[in-house]
Amino acid sequence: MNTYELIRSRRETLALELTRDGRLIVRAPLRISRREIDAFVEKHKDWIVRHLAKQAARPTLPPPDAPETQALKTQAQAVLPERVAHWSAIMGVHPTGLRITTARKRYGSCSSKGSLCFSCYLMCCPEEAVELVVVHELCHLREMNHGPGFYALLERYLPDWKERKKLLN
Repeated sequence: MNTYELIRSRRETLALELTRDGRLIVRAPLRISRREIDAFVEKHKDWIVRHLAKQAARPTLPPPDAPETQALKTQAQAVLPERVAHWSAIMGVHPTGLRITTARKRYGSCSSKGSLCFSCYLMCCPEEAVELVVVHELCHLREMNHGPGFYALLERYLPDWKERKKLLN
């Protein structure tokens, strides 16, 4: 495992990063020897292999300007407002807005002003997972954190949320 990109900086610890295209980046302090860096990489070889396998198993998403992405966006615009309205009525919450984006790192978010944002790539997930993300973001209208109160609220509306979460990965 000695094929990696090395980035030295004024940090104090070593860190590994795997990019989406499968490159390994090692971030290292300025004064650490190459031998110590190689030993660190070798020590974490199992982690690297495991995470590369996870990455390979993930479906590849089309680029934001691809026709497939536009189709997912259209589907999301047809499905998500209805799901949000349905669960908003049940939960007694009212988002201030709803946007569909091509975000790749998170399926949903809730702004401090109560506006919800969903990735069109959520449409690649099973319906149960889509519902989890919708309810999760609506819970943030009451609890703007991931504390015990948030999870109690999520559990109240979706007692099987942990099982549904597995469908997102």
